[in-house]
Amino acid sequence: MKHVAIIAGGKSPEHEVSVVSARNIFKALDKSKFIVSVIGISKSGEWFHLPEETLFEEGMFIGQSSHKKLCLLPFDAKPIRYQDSIEKSLEVDLFFPIAHGVFGEDGVLQGVLEYMDRPYVGPGVLGSAIGMDKDVTKTILQQNGIKVTPWFTYFKGDSIDFAKLELMGFPLFVKPANMGSGVGVEKADNLEELKKAIDVAFTYDIKILIEKGIKGREVETAVMGNLKTEVSGVGEIVVNSGFYTYENKYVNNETKVIIPAENFEQASAYILQQTALKAYRCLQLEGLSRVDFFYVSDDEFYLNEVNTLPGFTNISMYPKLWEAEGVAYADLLSRLCALAEERFLLRKALRREL
Repeated sequence: MKHVAIIAGGKSPEHEVSVVSARNIFKALDKSKFIVSVIGISKSGEWFHLPEETLFEEGMFIGQSSHKKLCLLPFDAKPIRYQDSIEKSLEVDLFFPIAHGVFGEDGVLQGVLEYMDRPYVGPGVLGSAIGMDKDVTKTILQQNGIKVTPWFTYFKGDSIDFAKLELMGFPLFVKPANMGSGVGVEKADNLEELKKAIDVAFTYDIKILIEKGIKGREVETAVMGNLKTEVSGVGEIVVNSGFYTYENKYVNNETKVIIPAENFEQASAYILQQTALKAYRCLQLEGLSRVDFFYVSDDEFYLNEVNTLPGFTNISMYPKLWEAEGVAYADLLSRLCALAEERFLLRKALRREL
């Protein structure tokens, strides 16, 4: 059997969501096919082996005294690769990273796993880095003829042209360029709120986006595959109050997931599905991604963002979309692991390493 190590936690504000996703994945992975262990990364960046009994403790945080610490480098400073300590301690065949946000799905962790020369679920370094940065994502999509929400980008310390921003019209949405799950996202209905939202966003990132608010339906689809891809049907996010924030999604239970999206024509779904597949290819994504849209009409829809390591919590859209297509949770995880090995073997063959 293959030994799969789930990687959870991490240094981003999405640490707790990642732990919940890891629990669900651990429960669902087919134990007749896989030996499963969990590596937890603390908020300070230390790596730990998480025993099964501690993984399911309520209020568990990564880095407790019961967790066995993993060394990324030996203390005797010999010229030795990272894999020599982690692989010997866990004998890992394949990694399933589910550490959301920065340092988890932005290419940093993927770079470590590439160096360890082991298969891993999800996009590679480049696709992960592109997908995490909303500004880079929008630029590439726009260059490939995919309509995105109008936006302006600012770096910390830039002089902000508020008159130009006001011309887009309120409401405006302010987002850190490299965060997920709605972390740091603020809605501004006037100039005073805009200035406050900018200050908040800059506490999360040195680069922010200011986007025009779109009055449309928030719909999503799921993509899976490497060179050959498939796409799910369309689901819809409905927020009972406010907008789609981290708090409304995970804390206040103000978000409703509807699959399939109601009163949504099949022809309209097909247009979004084909756009999602095109975006997946031009952003160089692999394995899996969720693609989010603002839909007004067949002639007016905007690709909002992609999520290269979508959540696997009980309310997460990605596994629910595939479940609606007849792909059970455990089967979905097995397919994602198989895609990770497929990509790994293909690249080794291209490097003449087989």
